[in-house]
Amino acid sequence: MSAAVDEAGARVAEPPVHRASFGSLLRSEAHRFRSRRFIQLLLLLAVVGWVVATVIGLLNYGTPDDGDFADAQARIDEIVAEQQMYRDQCLEDPGIPEGTSPEEWCGPPATADDFGGPEAFLDKSPFDIGEAGTDGALGVAALAAALAVAMGATWIGAEWSTRTIVALLFWVPRRLQVMAAKLTVLIGAAALFGVLTQAAWLATAGIWEAVVGSTDPLPEDFWRTLLQTQARGVLLVVLAAVLAFGLTNVVRNTGAALGIAFVYTAIVENIVRALRPHWEPWLLTSNALGLVQDGGYTITFWADGPIGPDGQPPEYYLGPLQSGLYLGAVAVVLASIGAVLFAKRDLH
Repeated sequence: MSAAVDEAGARVAEPPVHRASFGSLLRSEAHRFRSRRFIQLLLLLAVVGWVVATVIGLLNYGTPDDGDFADAQARIDEIVAEQQMYRDQCLEDPGIPEGTSPEEWCGPPATADDFGGPEAFLDKSPFDIGEAGTDGALGVAALAAALAVAMGATWIGAEWSTRTIVALLFWVPRRLQVMAAKLTVLIGAAALFGVLTQAAWLATAGIWEAVVGSTDPLPEDFWRTLLQTQARGVLLVVLAAVLAFGLTNVVRNTGAALGIAFVYTAIVENIVRALRPHWEPWLLTSNALGLVQDGGYTITFWADGPIGPDGQPPEYYLGPLQSGLYLGAVAVVLASIGAVLFAKRDLH
């Protein structure tokens, strides 16, 4: 028999420790993001909404024929006749103040032009991309930003509710790196979502223009204005997602974060506008309008009265650059607070 004697002082070999790289962490987070059922449901709802909106537009827009114009003219003639009857009764009224002629008191006779002409009474009118293109991009940006808020909130909120973020730290113990990966994936996904929604609007407008569109020429610099508006709309989507992510990371609950966001936008901001109108330049929705709208957003302080040099109430202009920087700063601060708290707080 032989006995094996361990050499005194020999070191026991330890298994190698595998540390995940930031690239592998990004790939893992991107896969987890794509696999979230709620996010998949949001994308499905967005696609369904796009199809429904396209079909509704095809049903409501159209090229009017001679019969449509005749019906519209009959409607406006009826309205003008009613207004003329009321004017005749006014002219016969014995209670007209002294010193005022009946024509001055009752006003001039009504005409079809006073009501916008027959075009305003058509049941169907052709789609004009030159007139509605930029406004449509604004509406799509607002809807996409609302969906991005839900996307950003549930992306981190689900991690807290299921406690999977605690398990993730066993693989990657560096907390700030984990948070940076999640934010990077969210920013990329929100930017892609914003681009796709604006591309969907272009596709919808193109279909409407081809099938039920007008033949009017496009305004000068139409495409430059539209594409710049869409680019700012994509930026708004990204900022909305980051704001929701940061808020949810602070409160650690998706429902609470969405409730706070709703109360702030629907109640708090309206109260501020009513009681402290000069604080409006600091409100998030006002800056969102300043960012996306072509030419920015001008706030008029009507309560101050006509005290300007031109006799008009004072105004405050929110330009796209100023609003974008302000919203970006708020998003960075909120996301940073959430990341610092995540790095410092005990996790259970």
